[in-house]
Amino acid sequence: MTREPRHVPGDAPPPGAAGGLAGAAGGPVAGAPLAPRVLPGEDPAAVAEAAALLRAGELVAFPTETVYGLGANALDAAAVARVFAAKDRPSFDPLIVHLADAAEVADHAVPADAADPRVGLLADRFWPGPLTLVLRRRDHVPGIVTAGLPTVGLRVPDHPVARALIRAAGVPVAAPSANRFGRVSPTRASHVVRGLGPRVRLVLDGGPCRVGVESTVVLLAEGRAALLRPGGVPAEAIEAVIGPLATPATGRAGTAALAPGSAGTHYAPGARVEIVDPFDPADRPRLVAKPGERLGLLAASAAGAAAARAAGGPFATVVVLAPDGDPVVVAARLFEALHELDAAGLDRIAAQPVPAVGLGRAVMDRLRRAAVGGQ
Repeated sequence: MTREPRHVPGDAPPPGAAGGLAGAAGGPVAGAPLAPRVLPGEDPAAVAEAAALLRAGELVAFPTETVYGLGANALDAAAVARVFAAKDRPSFDPLIVHLADAAEVADHAVPADAADPRVGLLADRFWPGPLTLVLRRRDHVPGIVTAGLPTVGLRVPDHPVARALIRAAGVPVAAPSANRFGRVSPTRASHVVRGLGPRVRLVLDGGPCRVGVESTVVLLAEGRAALLRPGGVPAEAIEAVIGPLATPATGRAGTAALAPGSAGTHYAPGARVEIVDPFDPADRPRLVAKPGERLGLLAASAAGAAAARAAGGPFATVVVLAPDGDPVVVAARLFEALHELDAAGLDRIAAQPVPAVGLGRAVMDRLRRAAVGGQ
């Protein structure tokens, strides 16, 4: 179920369509540096500086085990508005609030939801880690964070830099992926710098992200149980702990979604992405480059790359996600590979599908949203 985004009294006005605040807070300021400062995330002084910026209402990019996040004080509506502006993000896409510890859920979710036994079971099993729980929010959580919805997504990230930053800041951190809205999510500090430039003051560099796809989002508000977005924790593992998860229908465009990253087109590089199975004879004609076309190949495995080369080409660039097709490695490498292909000046990318089970479900969700005119 979706609801129209609304303005909550006392909040900063939410940005409208994409880019609604860009002139005020998201774009470069005269005299500002052309690139953010990048500091080592393992340096306590760098973490302390980033925490001070968060408390002052500024934006900081930081690593998590999933992707790099663009963080703001989740309790400061004006700071959160700067996140929307920096990303050109539409106001109907809610943000996830990152916590330092599972005990903090009770601070931000209504007591009935925070005390739900399933919350404790999942937190014990998967936190810190790539799982977001959507619960009814307490009144102090600004409506701009939640796209006006009565629910908020909460998670405890599994990255030492992220948790050190949240603890040092002393506030929950609202953080979507640190990229322009709809583009490929960043899994390295260099991706953040290239994508956001001066729109972020500081980037903490924690190296490449281990999981590489965003968190799984599960709705548990008011006793419900639904998978809102596949991600770094397989749905099957969650169902083994709390039972079956429903899959709610997607809301219409322009309305608030219960989970971020639900737009039909998302995670997209500049080149057109098509999902093409090199082992399917019916798909093979799409593996042939048209005259003058720079065609790239995103292969899940070495066998997939070999089949694609035998059936088509020539390929300007080939990226193999995992030689043996290991789904953990495929997921971890997906966004980095899309960044690599995006930098190759391609016209089209043929992407090999993977079985939509376990982490493969998250991989296919990201590929389908990246695809324009694909499957």
